[in-house]
Amino acid sequence: MTSQAVRKTLKEVKPILSLNRDEARRRVLNLYKTWYRQLPYIVQTYDIPVSVDKCKKKLREEFTKYSESNDIRLVDMLVIKGQMELKEVVNVWKQKGHIMAYFKDTVEPKPKDFLSKFLNGKD
Repeated sequence: MTSQAVRKTLKEVKPILSLNRDEARRRVLNLYKTWYRQLPYIVQTYDIPVSVDKCKKKLREEFTKYSESNDIRLVDMLVIKGQMELKEVVNVWKQKGHIMAYFKDTVEPKPKDFLSKFLNGKD
């Protein structure tokens, strides 16, 4: 009985934007193209010390981060967040530091000398 209730609930979940996988894919590609076209203007407006080519690589990296997502609702939510982010960047509602945070290294190098290890509390 519980499995029937779960199946019924799963079928009643309404889509956010896309009705099928092809439509969700089209939305993602349109968002990617829009970001891609805006990158030269973003680099110029924010005067960031990063080349347009490096921005394109970072854009691709951000989009491929969720490439294994199969849930259409999740893809739609990510597209909505990407559109909001693009609007904030294009309208210059963000600051240079917010843009540069994307280029920050995610892995901090381990301390090698004694003083750095001591200050970080590492052995």
